[in-house]
Amino acid sequence: MKKTGVLLLQLGTPDSSRTSDVRRYLSEFLNDPRVIDIPWLARKILVNGIIVPFRAPKSAKIYKELWEHGNGVSPLITHSVNVQNKLKEIFKNENVTIELAMRYQNPSIDSVLDRMHKANYDQIIILPLFPQYASASSGSAIEKAMNIIRKWWVIPEIKIISQFWDNEGYINSIIERTKTFNLSDYDHILFSYHGLPERQVDKVYEGTDLCSDQPCESEINEENKFCYKATSFATTRLIATRLGLKEEQYTVCFQSRLDKKWLTPFSDKVVEEQAKKGAKKLLVFSPAFVADCLETIIEIGTEYQEIFEEHGGEKVQLVPSSNDHPLFVAGLEGMIRERL
Repeated sequence: MKKTGVLLLQLGTPDSSRTSDVRRYLSEFLNDPRVIDIPWLARKILVNGIIVPFRAPKSAKIYKELWEHGNGVSPLITHSVNVQNKLKEIFKNENVTIELAMRYQNPSIDSVLDRMHKANYDQIIILPLFPQYASASSGSAIEKAMNIIRKWWVIPEIKIISQFWDNEGYINSIIERTKTFNLSDYDHILFSYHGLPERQVDKVYEGTDLCSDQPCESEINEENKFCYKATSFATTRLIATRLGLKEEQYTVCFQSRLDKKWLTPFSDKVVEEQAKKGAKKLLVFSPAFVADCLETIIEIGTEYQEIFEEHGGEKVQLVPSSNDHPLFVAGLEGMIRERL
């Protein structure tokens, strides 16, 4: 068997909830041209002059709350390390090494790839832990890794897993997480995915085609197979079918928007609308996040709960992410083995 290094990639998290660490994280994250895809000078002025100075102190308070949920550690780091360790155990007697890096902050891709470079692997498998491809997540992580690797004098065989929205282990782990809830207890179900600017999904298509020209809500085809909106809806259909849900029982929505020109419907608005319609209990899935993090624990679990109560609702119940569920780990194992 070839000597193989597997590089798991996650988004990242501040090193701590201190404002200085949060500021450093936000600066690196938001200055990424794949995240805020506007001209360089405009991005620098917007991020460094407006967003980071004003947002860092507020975000630090939110991260402090998140750290408390994780017993003083980022839940994203905890779950990601657990996945890495379980895969290490699975491959411990094989010529396979499992590494983990964060696109932003630590452990950095630079430091981990430096170690992998010295290991002199026959092949490297790059596996971003983002089920649905997006340029701002998977694309950015892959680009960062490849920009480092391309400078090596000897470049080993590189294999990239750019998305896995239909992976059986990933889907099965979500279905298993659902079994602790009685679906009939809830008035409506939300599948909330991280939002993206509409212009970023439009860039997937060639020529003058736009995302709105494709049947992204209902099918996957050769044109939209890398469209984040299309794969988000496709993931939802897989889960809904397995759970026996009818279309009127659930809504696909998008959270964490920065302005109105992002994918709709907006999750917070759907929560508000459901409360105004008389819904008392909502069940929320977050399939874009394989590890619980700020967007699931705080945004959905706390902020959406407040919105729901404010408009007459009672309970927003978050379905935990795949985290280190054995079925999810098995799904990752299978993807790795296919490429050994």
